[in-house]
Amino acid sequence: MPFTTSRPFQQIFTNVLKRLSQRNLRPSSTLTNIQSKPITNTLPSNYLPTTQSGFRYALLAGGISFSVALAGIIHATRDKSRTLPLIDTSAKTSPSSNNPDFPEAIGALLQAFPEQGIVSTDPHELFAYAQSSYSQTPGLPHTVVVHVQSTEDVVKVVNISRKHLVPIVPYSGGTSLEGNLSAPRSGSICVDLSAMNKILAINESDADAVCQAGVTWNDLNETLRERGIHLFFPLDPGRDATIGGMISTGCSGTNAVKYGTARGEWILNATVVLPSGEVIKTRQRARKSSAGFDLTKLFIGAEGTLGIVTEATLRLAPLLPTRVAAVQFPDVRRATNAVCDILNQGAAMQCVEIIDELGIKALNAFGTSDKVWPEKVTLFFKFQGAEDVIRNNSNLVARVMAQHEASDYRLAENEEEGELIWQDRRNALFAGLALLPGCKGWITDVCVPVSKLPDLIHAAKKDFEELGLVAPIAGHIGDGNFHALVLYRDETELALVREAVSRINRKAIELEGTCTGEHGVGTGKREYLLSELGQGTVSLMRMIKQTIDPHNLFNPGKVS
Repeated sequence: MPFTTSRPFQQIFTNVLKRLSQRNLRPSSTLTNIQSKPITNTLPSNYLPTTQSGFRYALLAGGISFSVALAGIIHATRDKSRTLPLIDTSAKTSPSSNNPDFPEAIGALLQAFPEQGIVSTDPHELFAYAQSSYSQTPGLPHTVVVHVQSTEDVVKVVNISRKHLVPIVPYSGGTSLEGNLSAPRSGSICVDLSAMNKILAINESDADAVCQAGVTWNDLNETLRERGIHLFFPLDPGRDATIGGMISTGCSGTNAVKYGTARGEWILNATVVLPSGEVIKTRQRARKSSAGFDLTKLFIGAEGTLGIVTEATLRLAPLLPTRVAAVQFPDVRRATNAVCDILNQGAAMQCVEIIDELGIKALNAFGTSDKVWPEKVTLFFKFQGAEDVIRNNSNLVARVMAQHEASDYRLAENEEEGELIWQDRRNALFAGLALLPGCKGWITDVCVPVSKLPDLIHAAKKDFEELGLVAPIAGHIGDGNFHALVLYRDETELALVREAVSRINRKAIELEGTCTGEHGVGTGKREYLLSELGQGTVSLMRMIKQTIDPHNLFNPGKVS
């Protein structure tokens, strides 16, 4: 059931986060260290009584005025990006930036969705739905939120948006990091897809599933487990990330070393609502197709700037037995060289993760594990397959690790022990936040060719030391993607963090890498895209955007 306009701000955020209180969270962005404990869910089982229609119209002017004022306050305190969006929102050729008619648009939305609570101008909701649960990049509030429940609902909203030249921003799980959910300065309609959370079909024989955009990857995998289906969806970003958001940001996760990213073949097709209001399905359900352009990939990583994904067919993988191993190294360079060596020798691994010596120190101090780790750079492996396959791969890895001065290589005796070891990898973020009392953390997301990773980490550590910052490191060493959790306690330190993050992003690009391995661009990484991709590539992206969305209504100001 969608939100009502009378719910208080705290309850809105509680609903967004309520699933997180029921599971072990592996988040990946700004959190305070007090959030390392489970969050108590205070949301009542039933929503508050719905308001009357007349009261909703009475609140309309106040809601719009509040959102405009709040947008001005937030905008005045934010750093302005130096890179233009896909379409220059200040240009006279962009009608959406000149003539959005919000009162008419909201009136039309209320007529199209007369049910109580579907359309909301509650100021608290307008702000809440522009923020990520974790984001280090604050968002500007929307002008109205619409809680849709079907593709047909999305079409209605898009047609109203286009008629009244009002920008539109999609929302599903709220777990993005780079300001992907923010309204433009003019305001916007937020399309909340979180209620579109149905698994529409599971085709076990074909190893695929059809899901709405609001389904989370972990709920899909839990449903498969409960039904006794030995398949899973292997893309594993932050817990409770939704399929729509995962597609929109081109996500990956710890399994990427074996299974790749969302830009691989895990998204067989997508149902997309275009800015014209037309609904397309990018291809059929077959495992492969040579029919025309690969339009599915056009929308992967587009962050809702080209279309709104409402459904997708996902390829599933066999669920195999797993075993975890860990090993220590004197430094990052030798650990990375060992990983390059073992990957080139063909060892079958599901995951290869790294935690640096400061991150291990934080884990030991955090105290969630009975194990006290040697305070050295540590690699965590996951192997998959039958027992003999796991043993053979583990033996190969152990031999190669020894050639690179590794120590204390150990394979878990069983899956239960392996889960306890892997839990420490999951807790690396929380442990890092607990390292400095009262701190917050900014997560980096750079990715480089694996052989260049030691150079990047060395440069990052040098910058942290020069700027006086504390920043434990953990990441996906198997594909060259690492996250530094840069800690800060006040605005002065935050300014230093921004400087350090900027240096890391530019260094990654210099090393033939990317400023974002899996979190997306949003507004937070826009300024680096031109130097990473080049003028020709960015110009082509802008041309595609202008062709599909000539009025610049879909998530304007994002991506580049």
